[in-house]
Amino acid sequence: MSRKPVHLAVYDTLADWETGHTTAYLARAGYEIRTVGPTREPVRSIGGLRVQPDLALEDVRPEDSSLLILPGADAWDEGDELAPFARKAREFLAAGTPVAAICGATAGLAREGLLDDRDHTSAVSFYLAATGYRGGERYVDADAVTDGHLVTAGPTEPVAFAREVFRLLGVYEGEVLDAWYRLHHDSDAEAFAVLQQAAAG
Repeated sequence: MSRKPVHLAVYDTLADWETGHTTAYLARAGYEIRTVGPTREPVRSIGGLRVQPDLALEDVRPEDSSLLILPGADAWDEGDELAPFARKAREFLAAGTPVAAICGATAGLAREGLLDDRDHTSAVSFYLAATGYRGGERYVDADAVTDGHLVTAGPTEPVAFAREVFRLLGVYEGEVLDAWYRLHHDSDAEAFAVLQQAAAG
C-alpha cells in the first residue's frame, strides 16, 4: 500500500532525541520520512547533527502528507523564528492532516492558538501558561495526549509520543501497541514475545 510521506520539521537547535522512536518505527512501517527546514539550507541540532532538509517549509502541503512532526528546540522560546512552523501546523489541522508536537513545539502551537480548544499536554502547565494562551483549562497532566488529529507530549516522553502517533496512524493497535510501549518505556521483556509473535503472524 502506498502511503503519503511523513514530514519531520528540522531547524537549528532541534532536540534530536525526541522524535527518534517515532521516525524509526514509522520508516519500518513503510512511511518515507522527509525532513522540512525553514529553507533548504542545512540546520544543526542540539546534539550537533548537521541535517540537510529535503524540502523547504513553503513547499509542504497537507494533502501530500500523512503527518507533520514538530520537535522541540531552543528556538521555540527565543523569538518568532519558528512561528511559520506553527502556522503550517494550523494549515495541516484545518485540512484534517495530523500534527504531532513535542516539548517546545507545544509552546509554539499555544502561541498560535491551536491549543485553546483542544486537549493537550507539554512539559508542565505553567510553561504553556507563560505563552499567554487561553487553553489552560484543556491542559492534561499526562505523558502524551491525542485530541482529534493533534498529538502533544512533554520533553521527557518520546516513547509515549511515538505510541500516540502509532495509534493515530494505525501503525500498531491493541495489545501490540501496548507491548511496543512496555518494551521501549518499561524494558518489559515479556512485551518482546508479544511483538515477536505479532511479527511472525
